[in-house]
Amino acid sequence: MHRRHEPITMLTAHDFPSAHAADTSGIEVILVGDSLAMVALGLPDTNSAAFVVGDVPMGSYELDARQATESAIRMVKEGGVHGVKLEGGVDVVEQIRGVTRAGIPVLAHVGLTPQRSNALGGFRVQGKSVAGAVKVLRDALAVQEAGAWGVVLEAVPAEVAALVTKKLRIPTIGIGAGAGCSGQVLVQVDMIGNYPPGRFLPKFVKRFGDVWGETTRAIQSYREEVKGGSYPAGEHTYPMPKEEFAEFEKVVENMSRTVGSEEKQ
Repeated sequence: MHRRHEPITMLTAHDFPSAHAADTSGIEVILVGDSLAMVALGLPDTNSAAFVVGDVPMGSYELDARQATESAIRMVKEGGVHGVKLEGGVDVVEQIRGVTRAGIPVLAHVGLTPQRSNALGGFRVQGKSVAGAVKVLRDALAVQEAGAWGVVLEAVPAEVAALVTKKLRIPTIGIGAGAGCSGQVLVQVDMIGNYPPGRFLPKFVKRFGDVWGETTRAIQSYREEVKGGSYPAGEHTYPMPKEEFAEFEKVVENMSRTVGSEEKQ
C-alpha cells in the first residue's frame, strides 16, 4: 500500500468485539494500545485479516535491547500479536534493532509519545519550532535505520509530518499529524463515540458515530421493558409441550403433598 501511495488505515482495539469490528470493517492494522490498559486482544487465535500490533508497556523496554526483546517475544507468544510498537526515537534505536533481530516487526512512535508525556511537559504538540521539527525528523530517520517497518507521528504540525513522510522510505501513520502521512490511526472508543457527554477529546479526533448514545438508549429500553413486564415476551422463551407440562404439574402437586405430610410427622 505504501508503495502504491494508498493510505493505510489503523485503529486501536481493546477486546475481541472491538477487534472483530475493526477487522471485518477492512482496517489493515489493529493497534492494541497501552493507553487502553491492555496488552492482550482476547482473540482465540491470530487468524484475523488485519496485522495486529501490540503497544509494549512503559517500563518493559527502556533499559536495554535485551529487556525490549524479551518483552516483545512474550507479547507475541502470549498475547498473540504479530508485531509490537515502541515509543521513542534516537534513544530506543538499540531496542528496535534487538527486537527486529528476533524476527519481530517493530512500529516506532515519535513526536508526542504518551508514555513519556510528563517529560514533554504534558500532552503538547511536538515539532512546532524549527528545533522541534528537526528532532522529529531525526527521530524518524533513526528508527527507520534501526529497522522499524513504519513510524507513528503523533501531535505534529501537518506540514512537518508531510515533509518527514517524504524524507522516509517507510510509511508514517499519523494521529493528529495531518493528511500528508502514509496512513491514519485513531483510538476506537473516541472515533465511534463510545464515551459519556463532556469527556475531553483531542482536537484531531472526529466522532464518526454515537455508540454511547445508542448503548444507553438500548439499556434504558431494556430496563423499562423488564420493569413493565413486556420483556421477555413469548417469542423470547422456550416452549414445552402442553401434555408434558400438565404431567409436570401433577408431579409438583404430588411432591408438595409428600413434603407436607413429612413436615406433619
